[in-house]
Formats: sequence, structure tokens, C-alpha cells
Amino acid sequence: MTTIANDVYSSLGLGGAAKPAAGKNADALGQADFLRLMTEQLKHQDPLNPMENSAFLGQLAQFSTVQGIQDLNASVAGFSSAMASDQLLRGATMVGREVLLPASKLALPADGEASGVVAAPAPGLVTFEVTDANGLPVRQFTVPATAAGEVPFAWDGTNAAGQRLPEGTYGITARHVTDTGATSTLNTYVRGKVESVSVGTDGLYLDIEGLGTAPLDHVLRVG
Repeated sequence: MTTIANDVYSSLGLGGAAKPAAGKNADALGQADFLRLMTEQLKHQDPLNPMENSAFLGQLAQFSTVQGIQDLNASVAGFSSAMASDQLLRGATMVGREVLLPASKLALPADGEASGVVAAPAPGLVTFEVTDANGLPVRQFTVPATAAGEVPFAWDGTNAAGQRLPEGTYGITARHVTDTGATSTLNTYVRGKVESVSVGTDGLYLDIEGLGTAPLDHVLRVG
């Protein structure tokens, strides 16, 4: 899983003194300053060797280019801000929904089961091992894979003795064994409930109940 960096605090105005906006920089030259400099240049040019028309037009062209870049930067900044707001609003619709994402942990609720899927490379058996917070195994179960592809699994929250374990976060691993005895380790994809949505500098993050924080692009399926 991925955790959010301190940029969240900056977005809330808690990251220290704010930097001056691009349009507020006192050291930057604006349109009026450029025209004033050009006027002074024309006033103080050598009457016997005046500025060539091509040089004058070149300066005007440079000024137009700089002005265009400034306008483009302002437009892009506005577009980026609008996209971030829209992304947050779209992400808010996922709060309370169930998502499927890659994880080596399971969030066991107070009641019910924890579930997910694996991708079997071939027919065979998939053995799952559930471990507690200390990494000690608490339950092992096997699910048949009738063909290559997605194999769902579910853990009822009980240990090897059939006793219900307390709610919390547990580790899970999966091992696939083919009919010929070849073994391989599989990635596990678990289901979790979205509690909230956060915005980082590199995109949207989902806070998954019992699993932590994951980027939106890690979500494989929304329930």
C-alpha cells in the first residue's frame, strides 16, 4: 500500500509560508515594464546609427512570444486546478463503495468474511495462508483452480481450531500447485471498503478500511 506524503498538509495551508503566486512576483517584468524599456531604448539610441527595423520587429516578436507563454501558463494552471477539483468530486462518489486492489493484507470485519481473488496460471490448487500481526500463521485453506484465470477466495475469520478471530488486519499469501507438482507464488487482490478520499501531488488516493491508503490507479474493480 502507499501512504500520502506531507503535500496533503500543504494543500490545507498547513505546510508553512505560502509561496508568492506567479503573477505576484515582484522581480518579474510585466508588459508595462517591457514597453517602458523599449521606449527608453528608442529615446536614447544613436541618431546617426538608429535601430534597424528588423531588430525592432525582433524585439516585438520576442515580447509577443513571452506574453503568449505567460497567458498559456495561466490557462494551464487554471485547467489543472479545475481538473484536481473535478477528480476529488469524482473520487468522493467512491466513499462507501467496495473496491478490489492488490494487497498482501486482509481486513477482517467484526462480522462476516474477508475475500479477494488471485490469478491462477493453470488448473491446480491454490493454498492460502493467513497470518496475524506478528506474522504467525493462524489459518490455511485451499481453493481449486479449474482453469487458468481468476480464482475467488474467502476467509471466514476463524483459525485452525474453528474459533472466530478478532477483527483487524491480517496478512495473506497464496501458492499455486499444478497437477504436475509445479509451484508458484501468486499475487493476492483483496476487497476493501473506501472510507475517504485524499488528494496528493501525483493524483487521488483512497483510504481503505483496515488496509491503509492506495492510489486510485491501483483499483482493479469497483463493487
